[in-house]
Amino acid sequence: MYICRDKHRVIIQGITGKQGTFWTERMQEYGTNVVGGVHPKKAGAIHCDVPVYASVVDARKDGNVDATVMFVPPLDVKAAALDSIEAGARLVVCLTEHIPVHDVMYIVAAAKEFGTTIIGPNTAGTVTVGECFLGFMPAFNGSIFQPGSVGVISRSGSLATLICQNITASGYGIRVFLGIGGDPVIGTSTVDALRALDGFQGVDAIAIVGEIGGGMEEAAAEYAASMDKPITAFIAGGAAPAGKKMGHAGAIIMGDKGTYKSKRIALENAGVNVLDTPSHIGDALREALAV
Repeated sequence: MYICRDKHRVIIQGITGKQGTFWTERMQEYGTNVVGGVHPKKAGAIHCDVPVYASVVDARKDGNVDATVMFVPPLDVKAAALDSIEAGARLVVCLTEHIPVHDVMYIVAAAKEFGTTIIGPNTAGTVTVGECFLGFMPAFNGSIFQPGSVGVISRSGSLATLICQNITASGYGIRVFLGIGGDPVIGTSTVDALRALDGFQGVDAIAIVGEIGGGMEEAAAEYAASMDKPITAFIAGGAAPAGKKMGHAGAIIMGDKGTYKSKRIALENAGVNVLDTPSHIGDALREALAV
């Protein structure tokens, strides 16, 4: 899995829209190396002090493209993602939700063939604290993100903000945040993100924010059992009524798999400290990182 750093060259797809403009400016202020944007009808313009191209492939002519961020409508995502993959982007951050599932499956298959990491769909993005962020997590808010040694993985953007705020309030900083997204089909799973943070320099402990539905946390537990870095997890949906649809489109329970109980048991059996509430993260980190 590819994690963006401050020197990596970033292209914003949909840069001229309201959200694209606002978040591009925030990313630039934070230190993200935005080298251009894409809007097929506005190629040749300058926006947010960077050139606008007709495509990522066109932008590639002026230098390597390490990562792209998509502020793109659902039905345009497939073409935009394939454009990024063709241009050789190593990371594509897909913020969009409500994308047709067959389009996402096609994108994920193409990315796998070409060695591109897909984050999302339906993600808040990623943050490499003190260096850059991609998407719309409030990396610039000091009450939520402070430099430190915790790696955070989350399916939910809102819960991720809460857990990061609790980590910061407890006196522990964050090294990397990875928002993997909440859709049924996504490009990066919990175990993919766990492997990436396991090998990322400066990450000494990991916090996972999961939720009921799907089998990603159970699959991640198998890998977690082999790790030396301490892991803490919070699983949302413990009080959800049986049979009631909750949260993301990915929150689908299949028999006895994907339930709160099955996830908690799998993680605890792997040595993961599963919290009852996010507010306990500070105590868990103090115990995990005690020298």
